[in-house]
Amino acid sequence: MVVPTGQIVGFLGPNGSGKTTTMRSIMGLVAIDRGFITWRGEPITDHIRHTFGYMPAERGMYPKMRVREQLVYFARLAGSDRDRADAAADRWLERMGLTDRANDELQALSSGNQQRVQLAIALVHDPELLILDEPFSGLDPVAVEMMKALLVEEVERGVTVLLSSHQLDLVSDVCPDVVIVSQGRIVLEGAVHDIRNRSPKRYVTATVGAGDVAAFETPVPSWDVVTRADGVLRLSVPSSCEVREVFDAVSAIGPIVEFAFAAPELSEVFIESVGQGES
Repeated sequence: MVVPTGQIVGFLGPNGSGKTTTMRSIMGLVAIDRGFITWRGEPITDHIRHTFGYMPAERGMYPKMRVREQLVYFARLAGSDRDRADAAADRWLERMGLTDRANDELQALSSGNQQRVQLAIALVHDPELLILDEPFSGLDPVAVEMMKALLVEEVERGVTVLLSSHQLDLVSDVCPDVVIVSQGRIVLEGAVHDIRNRSPKRYVTATVGAGDVAAFETPVPSWDVVTRADGVLRLSVPSSCEVREVFDAVSAIGPIVEFAFAAPELSEVFIESVGQGES
């Protein structure tokens, strides 16, 4: 797996596929028994790891430590002097909308705000590589949008981001490229757009104005009904299928109000690829 410098890559896979272990290995928290990990073509030393920011899925903060104190502490651990750590802590508190909670104990914050603090800790020393394990967990929609915008800003600043998440719609929004792993092996990687278009399937969504979608029977064995309810029929068909053929077959049950023929969403590709990897 290669993560291009200055880009954001989604790291996807089912539970137990090796995502967190890989991230921990990059940070030196887990020893690998074979293979190698490099940064900019060089083996990763402790000095290099000080230029990395890591946000684990499990919170690794001190519940009774005050928020600002916590940011300063982790900045100092990463090598910042006191003045730089103080300035960075204040800057990230403001960026995360937590300035008014600076002197609160961490345990007094909501789950979402604790997640913001954890991200600030990963960023407080201006890392070159940012490793995020389930960063959107526990965030409300406003906080999710804030984090998405922040990640885009960091990438534009030149930061490389490796992001793992089960929220595939969010991954599609922020990650132009993804790597999908299953049982410790890469089963699919590349640009999201290309991965979707390479799928052997296409999905048809048709809204029928009148008629019973429950009465629809697929005229071709390779067509599968995914869902049919409330006048909406969704089919899975081969990518080689002619659009007109499907349109005519569906219109036989009633007038079509809306019709879409599209490559599968990232979530659907994920399910397909994981199934292939585990077969």
